[in-house]
Amino acid sequence: MGGKETHLGPVWDDMDKTLGQLFMMGFDGTTVTPQIRKLIQEHHLGSILLVAKNLKSAEETTQLVYQLQKIAHDAGHPVPLAIGLDQENGGVNSLFDEIYIRQYPSAMGVAATGSTDLAYAVAKATAEEVAACGINWIMGPCLDVLTNARNQPLGVRTSGDDPQEVSSYGVAYMKGYKEAGVATMGKHFPSYGNLEFLGSALDVPTITESLEQLSLSALVPFRNAVRQGLDAMMVGGCAMSSAGLNVMHACLSDQVVDGLLRTDLKFDGVVVSECLEMEALSHNIGVGGGTVMAVNAGCDVVLLCRSFTVQQEAISGLKRGIENSMITKSRIRQSLRRVLDMKAKCTSWEKALNPPGLSLLSKLQPSHTTLSTRAYNSSITVVRDKNRLLPLTNVIEPEEELLLLTPLVKPLAASAASRALSEHASAGSPGPAIWERSASVMSGERVFRELGRSLARQRSGRVLHTSYTANGVRPQHENLINRASAVIILTADANRNLYQNGFTKHVSMICNMQYTSGGEKREKPLVVVSVSSPYDFAMDPAIGTYICTYDFTETALNSLVKVLYGELSPTGALPGSISQSQKLSQSRQHWLVEAFNEERDANALDALIQTMMEGVAPNQRSELSGSSSNSFLLRHPEVLESHFVVRNSSTQALYGFCSTYFFKASGTGVIGAVFVDPTRRKLSI
Repeated sequence: MGGKETHLGPVWDDMDKTLGQLFMMGFDGTTVTPQIRKLIQEHHLGSILLVAKNLKSAEETTQLVYQLQKIAHDAGHPVPLAIGLDQENGGVNSLFDEIYIRQYPSAMGVAATGSTDLAYAVAKATAEEVAACGINWIMGPCLDVLTNARNQPLGVRTSGDDPQEVSSYGVAYMKGYKEAGVATMGKHFPSYGNLEFLGSALDVPTITESLEQLSLSALVPFRNAVRQGLDAMMVGGCAMSSAGLNVMHACLSDQVVDGLLRTDLKFDGVVVSECLEMEALSHNIGVGGGTVMAVNAGCDVVLLCRSFTVQQEAISGLKRGIENSMITKSRIRQSLRRVLDMKAKCTSWEKALNPPGLSLLSKLQPSHTTLSTRAYNSSITVVRDKNRLLPLTNVIEPEEELLLLTPLVKPLAASAASRALSEHASAGSPGPAIWERSASVMSGERVFRELGRSLARQRSGRVLHTSYTANGVRPQHENLINRASAVIILTADANRNLYQNGFTKHVSMICNMQYTSGGEKREKPLVVVSVSSPYDFAMDPAIGTYICTYDFTETALNSLVKVLYGELSPTGALPGSISQSQKLSQSRQHWLVEAFNEERDANALDALIQTMMEGVAPNQRSELSGSSSNSFLLRHPEVLESHFVVRNSSTQALYGFCSTYFFKASGTGVIGAVFVDPTRRKLSI
């Protein structure tokens, strides 16, 4: 450690300077505000979060980032600021620039291409673009395993529901980001993949899985990313309630940060807390107290998204915590070392004060444009096409009319549509900070108008385009359906917006009931396209032709048009278990079943029997009473016996046991006993 300590020098001597390095803060504005200036100059703030609302174009972003670094440099900061943002692609990008910043598919869209090499290339390109603007910390990869497919906020931000797959894509993204020279941040530990939303707005989403369950699936990608050198980890603000764990906010719990992440996963990088401005947290604990709890739990950097008063409260809370000896100096020193180590990897004053900006971006542009098109073309997935409606030329003549029905959606935060809107309207919106970092105001058909136009460009017949809402199928829709020769419906997260599901089913029924003038039944061709979560109709065979694009950026919709018109043959496949088994059940852990080995397992089997007996009420009789591991071994010449166990190879403990016997005389086989440790049930052992 000796060598490491030296570079704490100038920062460590001055407690105020030190404490500033332990915060990451955001601000409202597209230029430097007096508040953020003060935080950098007087409080020596060490890290900054930029969101869509701070960023106009690539050029202005480069300028803003440079100004922030210059203020830090002139205020005597020994090391540059870490400046981070979410650039997850798909619908979650903070930085948008039609000319210089390319658009790539979301995590799930990339997983649909089936190529981790492509994931690496996309991550590297994304990070090169933001790094050109001076950003040195990317808030990704997203390592959540989507075990709850109806999980609203995450959806296509994850690589799917298979822990191994999420893991290999997560590590590929991480390596791509690193290759471009930026620091990485895994999220959202210990997993937002299966949150239950229980109760009111003040309540936080809850993880209900036991640590054992988490460790078998949700933690796999986190564990692998840590092994491969992840720089930082964001710990969520969710609650956890299961056997042996009752945590109000994960990022304030030493069981989660110190126990699970540091000790079990052996992570020694920078731990970042979820934004402490969450209503539930400030309401229950207060931000000053929350900051002290987060640092004591093991967080190195405390995130506060936007409110200047709250940010000041957090800084003074931490100071008080040290003065009152609630936090030790050595705890602070540890965090400082981790932060400075990370900064040494991703920045220097030379780099921070000379962002390459547009000159580099224009060099990258041709190859990145090609990559963007290739990624989208490879991700579009035709899940089903029962009646061979694709390409549309199979079923509709060039001069016939085509109907496009689209829902009303929010435009993506970083998109031209939302730019146009936010110029003359800025609407704050309630809801947890994290989902709002990239959300923006409502807009009607604008988002899909361009799709209607590009569908029309290639046909002589008209494309009729109208939207639908929670009011369902109106007379005008019915008239248009009757007029058109084929119908395309878009849905965007129909799981969450149930009216879309109802509308689609209703239109599907109308299309099925069409008759020719001669009175014979003739189905009207209907194509359903999910432009966000692929789970909308993945399991619904009644929707015969079903396509998924994973996001509704213009680039994605361009690739969709190519698929609809047959210029591109679709190669994407639904990621995760859904495509393997077409079953959306909870993804099951595959346990290793081993043959019982008396020498190795006898004591563990006795312990398991003992555990089983403890679970029996005193007045109940159990088949196992008085038995031991010996009871199952018949050792009889006329009986073949084979017994099986599911065990923990590290602790040697048995989780489950099964005995089987084959009686030679009668030629029959029987299962003698099957039992599973009561705390390990419902895990498909």
